[in-house]
Amino acid sequence: MTSVTVNLADRSYAIHIGPGLLDNHELLAASAPARQIMIVTNETIAPLYQARVAAAFAGRDVVTHVLPDGEQYKTMEYLQAILTSLLEHRFARDAMIVALGGGVVGDIAGFAAAIYQRGMDFIQIPTTLLAQVDSSVGGKTAVNHPLGKNMVGAFHQPLAVISDLQTVDTLAPREYRAGLAEVIKYGLIYDQTFYLWLQQNMAALLAREPAALTHAIRRSCEIKAEVVGQDERENGLRAILNLGHTFGHAIEAGLGYGTWLHGEAVAAGMCAAAHMSHQLGWLDGEDVTGLNALVAACGLPTTIPADLDERAMLKYMAVDKKVRQGQLRLVLLSAIGRAVVTSDYQPADLSAALQACR
Repeated sequence: MTSVTVNLADRSYAIHIGPGLLDNHELLAASAPARQIMIVTNETIAPLYQARVAAAFAGRDVVTHVLPDGEQYKTMEYLQAILTSLLEHRFARDAMIVALGGGVVGDIAGFAAAIYQRGMDFIQIPTTLLAQVDSSVGGKTAVNHPLGKNMVGAFHQPLAVISDLQTVDTLAPREYRAGLAEVIKYGLIYDQTFYLWLQQNMAALLAREPAALTHAIRRSCEIKAEVVGQDERENGLRAILNLGHTFGHAIEAGLGYGTWLHGEAVAAGMCAAAHMSHQLGWLDGEDVTGLNALVAACGLPTTIPADLDERAMLKYMAVDKKVRQGQLRLVLLSAIGRAVVTSDYQPADLSAALQACR
């Protein structure tokens, strides 16, 4: 096992990464010490891992709440169902939630923990690559609104993140590839050396080779932990973690949640951001071509879907959380490994990027 620390003073916590951690009962029990435990998971993950996790809490009051599987269920309705279950089982504020699943489970379970009786503790046990490298780390919790993704939520840090690398083995190829989009993002925004490593080792990652996978997950978590440690509530630096997300969230909302996986939409969004960065004279054309090739090698989309026209994209981008004083700020690239958050562009620049990435 290897660990990465998210440094947030008295709310600091560890991200534990390694194979077989779901069977490390000592680690699980110590990470969630409450007498009452609610395991929130979904119908795909529950048969695979619920019993193994629950075994770590033998002798305690353990309840499992199972959600349907899919982004389309990350809504107020299913959040309400979790809260109702907590109330029906008379869970107190000193109880804990264990979020066992991918990004949807982590987001909605974490939001329930943030608001139930004005806040209760929770831990993240991410079971998808995307959740292990991104959504489980940093304390962002939310549900979707029909007009925008993650528009209703709260910052609420977990007590720990426990990433069992063996859960990645059960992912369908499409789900696994979607997680690689977020891994690529970290190299693009923060670490050129890591990005070059990804270009050289993508075949090993696609083959799920343990050494390559461990390095990719650990480095991704190190970068996110460093950024979150400097800017927990996204008042500045943390916004760079949203490279491709403004475009990507518009794709998800426009197509209908669950039509494209989050990582697929982010992949196309990063390519659009790279196109726009090139148009503004910030990024070399060769870098744009290289990114498109790397994304395509992962089996991920490099273009915005044809049935989402520019008007539809702009409609959904207009409600992005990075809008300030009526201006949409975008995360773009001044170079590989260096991201900038800017509103210093003309509408024609954005329009050209949306047209180029088709």
